[in-house]
Amino acid sequence: MFAGLGPEYRKLWAASAVSNLGDGVTMVAGPLLAATLTRDPVLVAGVVFTQQLPWLLFSLPGGALVDRLDRRLLMGSVDILRTALIGALGLAVLLDWASIPMMYAVFFLIGTCEVFFANSSLAILPSVVPKPSLEKANGRMFAAELVANDFAGKSLGGFLFGISAAVPFLVDAGTFAASAALVLALRGNFRAREPQGEARTSLLAEIREGIAWLFGRRLLLALAFMLGAANFAFSGAFAVAVLYAQDVLGIGGAGYGVLLACAGAGAVLGSLLAENIGRLLGTGLALSLVMMVEGLAFAAIALSDDPYFVGAMIAVDGFAAFVWNVLTFALRQSLIPSHLLGRVGSAYRLIGVGAGAIGALTGGLLAKSFGLAAPFWFAAALMTLVAFASLPVVNNRSVAEARREIG
Repeated sequence: MFAGLGPEYRKLWAASAVSNLGDGVTMVAGPLLAATLTRDPVLVAGVVFTQQLPWLLFSLPGGALVDRLDRRLLMGSVDILRTALIGALGLAVLLDWASIPMMYAVFFLIGTCEVFFANSSLAILPSVVPKPSLEKANGRMFAAELVANDFAGKSLGGFLFGISAAVPFLVDAGTFAASAALVLALRGNFRAREPQGEARTSLLAEIREGIAWLFGRRLLLALAFMLGAANFAFSGAFAVAVLYAQDVLGIGGAGYGVLLACAGAGAVLGSLLAENIGRLLGTGLALSLVMMVEGLAFAAIALSDDPYFVGAMIAVDGFAAFVWNVLTFALRQSLIPSHLLGRVGSAYRLIGVGAGAIGALTGGLLAKSFGLAAPFWFAAALMTLVAFASLPVVNNRSVAEARREIG
């Protein structure tokens, strides 16, 4: 499984697996906790909104700092901070002090940590494995993430919440602590090196450089906007999914965890087959097709009140989403110069991930105004439209040309 990837990759893989176990637990427990405090779809969606908002606020400076600092130390420090934050929320729930405003504050700070961690993790991988192995390394990383997060974590989250609402958050705190220890154990040099002869400039100048580089690459910019549309749609739908599961599908907390865990069934397969799918169809065509598949899956969810059918469609969405993730992560890591990975990645994520904050708020408003199925209909329409509109820019020829430019 790890042939040719090396011992340092195994540490990074283990850190990802253990922290994603905790993430999966909290991904289920967070909305369940919010739903016990309020039944207003907008307020429930606000938890996702506050967690995604830091991508709009801090993505650009975060990426520039990733290119200045030791990426290993930054990731380890962020995990230690996340241990304290999620542990504090667990204690507040245990003492019956939790409230919607407190959840917003904690999830905003956790989201801020995620900005720095995610930018660092994308940028650190090319320092751990050789470039020809990036698709394989990303695929194995995503497979671990999915088994831990979607299968084990989400199923466990609903079960633990049924025992005590505080337990899932305390478990997540422990997983962040374990992840910090593994990341800090990495050996090697993980500070980005500027090209020889180029002096370090100001933080603002480096942010501008990352934005200019991205906007000068039509393919990567198109992928960023496609990702933004997908996250806008996904966050809008799943920000109110806990209410949809309870009020439309008629399932409880444990069932909600299992429902979300269905994504892992397709996603594990997608992450492992992504390399073969990209080779068979070509990366460009594969990326457009999987977005069309996601649009169809959202439409099918909106049409059904059968939890088994909805679970199957969530699995289809998970398959398509992680084919996209593996192919685009490897493409970005191979096309973006190492010393620019942090700041270009942050500009990419500002567009691609930051849109999720606005999507979550939009989903809550749509659900409140038109019913709990409305965000899923909106997601289906948006993703299908964007998939077709992207074909002239994101295709096999454009990907081949981009790869030729870097030699």
